[in-house]
This record gives sequence, structure tokens and C-alpha cells, in this order.
Amino acid sequence: MSEGTMQRRVQRDLGAPPTPLRQWQWGSDQRANRLNRVLVCAAAVPAMLIATGCSSDSGSDEAGTKNAGATASASASPSPTVQAAAYKSLPEPCAVLSKKTLGELVPEAAKSGKEGTSDDTATRANCSWSSLDNNGVKGSQFRWLNVALLRFESDTSRGTGEKQAQAYYDKQIQDAQAVSGAKNTKSAPVAGTGDAATAVSYDLKKKEGSFKQQTVVARVENVVVTLDYNGAGLAGDKSPSAESLAKLAQKATKEAVAAVSSANGEGKASSSPSPTKSASKQASKAPSASPSESATKKS
Repeated sequence: MSEGTMQRRVQRDLGAPPTPLRQWQWGSDQRANRLNRVLVCAAAVPAMLIATGCSSDSGSDEAGTKNAGATASASASPSPTVQAAAYKSLPEPCAVLSKKTLGELVPEAAKSGKEGTSDDTATRANCSWSSLDNNGVKGSQFRWLNVALLRFESDTSRGTGEKQAQAYYDKQIQDAQAVSGAKNTKSAPVAGTGDAATAVSYDLKKKEGSFKQQTVVARVENVVVTLDYNGAGLAGDKSPSAESLAKLAQKATKEAVAAVSSANGEGKASSSPSPTKSASKQASKAPSASPSESATKKS
């Protein structure tokens, strides 16, 4: 075998083109294959772009629709508002009654009022007085007085301060009319005292003696005043007159209500006038309130 023949056989075994012609054909085939792959990929790219573009537009349209709906909903339901409370503060509880009035109700304790504890005296406060007129073998006259003040702020969830005060006023009256062991319970409206006022009276027998209880509940704007007053004749002394105690209690309540109004002389909300008095009186006709249980306990 010649040297040229052996060289061609080795080239065929190694996969190399035996001649320049075959080498040219082999290169052409390789270029054709690469071109086909490029064309296939190029055709796929636009399809992908189209699919991506459609998907992106769809999401954008959906988000835009949701945002527009949320904006429309927000504009259709504005934040709720409520009328501001008329009174912004409370007077000093032990100073709501004059010395003269205290001298009539609790003669032996006109200067010894005891203020109750409160974590917010602008919202709730009270003061109490205890009087014992000891006449030795002739017996003693006992009197106990408590004035409680409660102010309500307007709130979007609970309503106006006046509405809350009216509900509390009603409850105080109902509680006073339902004291356990009370006898001869009577209720009557009190004229000329705040926007609404009711007096509840009853007899309550204790181991110390028979007590005459007077509870007067009054509302003025968004403040409720509850006055508890009771008296008893001890050690054989005669019981006080229920009528005289009632007159004193109503007089003191009127004075306490005036003190609340005076403390807020310039404190009414200027932006929202108070509701009409006639509407307030109509709303307060239903009885409801309770005597101070603490009053009966302490007495």
C-alpha cells in the first residue's frame, strides 16, 4: 500500500474529510444547522414577547380596576363625626354647695367635706359629709350627704356626651327605685333643675334606726349630678320629716347643678350648639336612676 493510500485511510478513521471537496461540504452542513437553530430561536422570541406583554397588560388593568374601586369606596364613606360635648370640666366637688346650704343639711359637718378619690377629676368627682347632733339622753340626729358628679365626652362609637349622660341619668333613677329593703318608694320630677331632674324617696330600716332616704338625680348637658341625702333619729330621738329632707335635697341639687354650669361658663363648644332644652326634657321623661348605694351603706 502506498503512503498516500494509508494517509487517506487514517483520515477517514479519524473523521477528517479525505478531500477538500468533502471538507467544504462538511463545513456547509454545519453552518446550515446553526442557521436553522438561529431561525427557530428568532421565531420563538416574538411569541414569548407577545405572551409576556399580554400578561403584563392584564395585571395592570386588573390592579387599576381594584384601585379605582377602592378610591370610589373611600370617597363614598367619609369618616364618622359626632357633636362635641358641651361641658369640658367639673367644679370642685366639696365646693358645689354654699356654707349656708351645708349648715341646713349637715349642721355638724359644714366644714368637713371628704372628697372621694378619682383618677380623673375632670370626668368624675364626689364629696360627702356626715353629721351627728348628739343630744345625750334625748337621743341624736344623724345626717349623711353625698354629691357625685359624672361628665361624659362625645365619642364616635358611644354617641354624644349628652346622649351618654341621659342614659346614665335614666339608670341612676332606676337603681334608686329598686333598692333592696326600701319601703314607701316614691318618684317625682324636679322642676327648674338642669335639663332634667327626678327625686326618689323611700324608707330604709337599719340596725341603727329607721332612715329617710332622698336621692335626686339631675342632668345638665353632658354632666349628671347625683345627690344622696338621708337622716335618722337615733337613741330614741324621733325620725326626721321625709318632706323636709326632700326639700333640702332638691335645693342642694339645684345649687350643685348651677355650680357645674358656672364652672363651664365659657367652656361650651362654640362650633356645635347644644340641643334644644325641649328635646332634652322630652327625652328625660322616662324615669331611671338609683340611690347611692354607698350612701345607704355608710349611713
